[in-house]
Amino acid sequence: MEAFSDGVIAILITIMVLELHIPRGTGLSALRPLAPIFASYVLSFVFLGIYWNNHHHLLQAALHVDGRVLWANLHLLFWLSLVPFGAGWMGENDLAPWAVAFYGVILLMGGLAYFLLTRTLVALHGRDSVLASAVGRDVKGIASLVIYAAAIPLSLLSGWLGFGLYVVVAAMWLIPDRRIARALAGSAPAADAATE
Repeated sequence: MEAFSDGVIAILITIMVLELHIPRGTGLSALRPLAPIFASYVLSFVFLGIYWNNHHHLLQAALHVDGRVLWANLHLLFWLSLVPFGAGWMGENDLAPWAVAFYGVILLMGGLAYFLLTRTLVALHGRDSVLASAVGRDVKGIASLVIYAAAIPLSLLSGWLGFGLYVVVAAMWLIPDRRIARALAGSAPAADAATE
């Protein structure tokens, strides 16, 4: 599951970079019209990188998966697969309100899908598992969903405002989430003792 997900995310990043068109002209002024396209690319690259990083750490804490987890993971990958489309529409249209709002829907649904994936894994492993303690209450994840939900209607007032709120969420997640690493490190001695 992890290798498949890694491959999908790598393909999505590749699709996005292939959509960047080389400008006509050699001066810096030729790059100016591409600013919204490049901004949406950078933001989307960061979001996909955040999902890849957190997904990788989440699966390190998982001991096994079942059919429900596989479907929850596919649900997440479905929404992530729409990121290049949403980024392209938003960038090509200079952060137009409806395009930015649509991009926000993709981010909201991706965040919700990731939340459901974590809850499905916790349900499989049990409330007393290392995974459950690592995920915890997921305050940052829930805050992200709230910001996305607020940014979507605000995007209809100003595309730049919605885009700015998406940047805020990305900035929140750029600082690596250490919950899973701490939980795994804390369980290492117990796991070693159990095998001795």
